[in-house]
Amino acid sequence: MSRCCIHPSILSADFVNLEAELARIGSADAVHVDVMDNHFVPNLTLGLPVVERIQAVSPIPLDAHLMIADADRWAPLYAELGLASVTFHAEAAIAPIKLARELRARGAKAGMALRPTTAVEPYLDMLGEIDMLLIMTVEPGFGGQAFLDATLPKIRRARAAVDGSGAKVAIQVDGGISASTIERAAEAGADVFVAGSAVYGAADPAAAIAALRAAAEATVRAGGSVR
Repeated sequence: MSRCCIHPSILSADFVNLEAELARIGSADAVHVDVMDNHFVPNLTLGLPVVERIQAVSPIPLDAHLMIADADRWAPLYAELGLASVTFHAEAAIAPIKLARELRARGAKAGMALRPTTAVEPYLDMLGEIDMLLIMTVEPGFGGQAFLDATLPKIRRARAAVDGSGAKVAIQVDGGISASTIERAAEAGADVFVAGSAVYGAADPAAAIAALRAAAEATVRAGGSVR
């Protein structure tokens, strides 16, 4: 049984003081970097130059979530920065298997994300090509949204498929993850949890990270489906 991982999202951080904000989450497993282009989603955040600088100063690995159009073109460039993992949206990729292989060839773990209403079934045959499957638990584009319980059945189906395939694929959830929702996501089968305001909105981010991890792992010990 693997350890549950907490990836705080810097979408909720102070963008003027990013290096200091990264230091506040040094106990996390990775930092989740949301890249938005105002095309795939109606918001604009960071691009390659800023992510490159974050990579240079971060005390923990970078987990980039690309909410951008033309993922086939741009995602490999993020992998070339030396990021630990790069996640593209299936809805924005023309050739997802080819893209996943390109990311791995450039040294990054390959992640694939699905919007809340995108079915997981069409992508189950490519589980062996990816390292992480991101099930969005809110609509991508903005932080601070409420967790969508309607995504829980999809998380369960994804977990069953991963376990049945024998593939070593993490199931990540992103959106509305907090002390009040992480247990439901863990019970459904998620093992990597993106949390923004639940960490950066806390008086003590390190304590918040520890509490979220403990809650998820307690659910696993109590019989949740995380592996």
